[in-house]
Parts: sequence; structure tokens; C-alpha cells
Amino acid sequence: VLPDADLDLVADSAVNAGFGSAGERCMAISVVLAVEPVADALIQKVTERMAALRVGDGTRGTDMGPLITGAHRDKVAGYVDVAAADGAEVVVDGRGIEVDGDPNGFWVGPTLVDKVPTTSTVYTEEIFGPVLSVVRVSGYEEGLELINSGQFGNGTAIFTNDGGAARRFQREVQVGMVGVNVPIPVPVAYHSFGGWKASLFGDAKAYGPAGLDFFTREKAVTTRWLDPSHGGVDLGFPQNS
Repeated sequence: VLPDADLDLVADSAVNAGFGSAGERCMAISVVLAVEPVADALIQKVTERMAALRVGDGTRGTDMGPLITGAHRDKVAGYVDVAAADGAEVVVDGRGIEVDGDPNGFWVGPTLVDKVPTTSTVYTEEIFGPVLSVVRVSGYEEGLELINSGQFGNGTAIFTNDGGAARRFQREVQVGMVGVNVPIPVPVAYHSFGGWKASLFGDAKAYGPAGLDFFTREKAVTTRWLDPSHGGVDLGFPQNS
């Protein structure tokens, strides 16, 4: 998130993409790299939006449901413990949330963690839950280096109103899918879906032209025909009447 970005757009994007499907999707936003001095203002806007989210079982109009299993709930909550132990600031804590009508559900509420150290497993591992981490960086170069030095390269996005910065990011970032002011940069089906580095298995993408190639059995035919003047020979094939 560059200093010239529309922070209302960023906050809406972070909440929707970070907590949609309870964060249990491969393209969920998990880390926001906030280029200073925008972090404090952005966190305030995100916190305001998080307060309006409704957590429930989906039968009475909710924004976010439970996690998939009790074991995963405990694992996600454990990452919040790790964040606090590593010196991060838990701004919004979703652990121990109480949900009307289902006290036994696998609940973890939307969680926001600020000042996450890049050495913490909260940053280096995929939590796959409703935990949004904020890492503060001093400038574009530092943020780019963090992304490119990571082991994963599925999707990333830049938020800015500077076309030059966006073009530079597109070219320099080492990630398979890139968004510009788009939080989840999954392209339309014609284009290939998939990341780089540890976010890719095999050497072909899941769909798009690469997907068609994967499911296609090719046959290569090389031909050379003689001049028809050599004369015809009846080879015994059926003749049309």
C-alpha cells in the first residue's frame, strides 16, 4: 500500500479479501505491507470496518462463518498467540468470540495484528484463517524485497494512484498473479491461474491456454506428397458410389 493510495478502497479491500470465507481460501489477503506513513490511518479504517462484521452460522444474515474444524480453529488461534509472543500488537482479537445460537461452533472472529516481525511464523507461514497481518515498511523498495524474498508467489497487489509505480511493480515483482488496486488478482478464465515458486506445482497453470494444453493429446504429422503424375493404383479402399 503506497502513500498515495485511496485508503478507503484499501480498507474495504483488506476486509473483504482478508475475512471472506473466513480467510480459508488460497487467494485470501493475509499480509498488508503498509508503506509509511499510512499504517496508522489504514489500521483505523480497517478496524472500523471490522467492528461491523457479523459472525454467525449463515442462517440469519452474517458476513463470516466458522472455520472448517475444531483443530484448525485451535491452530489459527495459536498463530495469534505466537504473534503476541513475537512482539506484534493484536489490534483486534478474534479468539474466544461468542456467537449466539452456536456456542460449540469452530469460531475465530476477524483478527488484526499490527507490527508483525518478518521473522515470525505469523508472517512466514500461511495461516489460512481470518487473521490479517500488517507489516510496516519504509518504502517501495523494502516492500518489493520482502515479497520477492519469500518462498511463496501466488498472488499480490499494489494499491496506488501512480501509474509509473504500478507498471514498475508489475515488472519487478516475482509473483504469478498481480493486481493493481484489485485485492484478489484472479484473472478471467482465459488467462492462466496460478503462482510462482512454492505456490506452483508442476510446470503448467490450472486453466487458460496452459490448462487446455494439459488436457490435450497432441499428434504431430509431417507429410510429403508425390506428384500425382506417377499414376494411380487401386489400394482396395471402398469407392463412393
